[in-house]
Amino acid sequence: MTKEQIERARQIHVLDYVLSYEPDLYKRVGNGYRMKEHPSLAVNEKGFYRHSQNGEVKGITALDYLTDVRGYHFVDAVCLLISENPYFQPLAKHITPMLSVTPNATPPPERIPFDLPLRNGDNKRVIAYLQSRGIDRDLIMDCVERGVLYESKYYHNAVFLGKDEHGKPRFAAMRSTTTRFMRNADGSDIRYGFVLPPNNPNTTSIAACESPIDCLSHMTLCKQGYIPQFDGWRLSLGGTSDLALKHFLERHSEVTHCVICTDNDAAGDMIAAKIADMSGITTKRSPPITGKDYNDMLQAVKKAERIQNRAHTRAHGERG
Repeated sequence: MTKEQIERARQIHVLDYVLSYEPDLYKRVGNGYRMKEHPSLAVNEKGFYRHSQNGEVKGITALDYLTDVRGYHFVDAVCLLISENPYFQPLAKHITPMLSVTPNATPPPERIPFDLPLRNGDNKRVIAYLQSRGIDRDLIMDCVERGVLYESKYYHNAVFLGKDEHGKPRFAAMRSTTTRFMRNADGSDIRYGFVLPPNNPNTTSIAACESPIDCLSHMTLCKQGYIPQFDGWRLSLGGTSDLALKHFLERHSEVTHCVICTDNDAAGDMIAAKIADMSGITTKRSPPITGKDYNDMLQAVKKAERIQNRAHTRAHGERG
């Protein structure tokens, strides 16, 4: 085994690995994820750790995770990650290894089937909810018409879809219209993020946001003249992983510039730094001017506009 092979295996962050190959074993808690079966095991941008061990970070890479949590010997873990062991099927195919040369090692689980929520008969609640967040109605309706947004049947959640190159849904982000509930649908492939296409088919730029609502908020702010125009792609990362962006760039070699619109917090800064280190693209960090994310900024702008309009109306009435 060469140093180059080991280095390639070490480049995979544990959060990227968990979100790609074990998403159904974890649940979102705060800014990270907890294993459902063993809630003391947590994974976030800083790495993985156990709350039972005073929260001390145990490792950062997928290689650390496979050896410490899954029980693989070091060499076997490297081979598994770079798919160069004849006993293993490539991870990219999401197939559990047929045979492990490490006794008692726990193989990465197979993905459960992608399970989309049933559609409601209409999208009225989702449209009203997104409008209440300040998002432009025409942009909402465009997403509905393109088939990347709908209202779920039983809970009336907003369901944002990420599709593959054949137009097949591969990812779904669900957001409640009445509570703070949000999660990805079971079996979602985080490499396929929610996308807003550009008007200019020759664009070489993309804006990366953490959530679909932030993408729509950024586009609303541009459309209504609150921030400078941007006529590139907009992509939701589905959180704080760069896998969706990497996969997008693999399919769109013409895109060479990324505007990083992640949240105005520590996690947003961390993924921004990770994207800035990616090869093949130039980047610009463009967090929201105010608030934690672009929807916070949009709502703040709309609130200030309403206050200004009321003041104008009162002043006009007094003069009359």
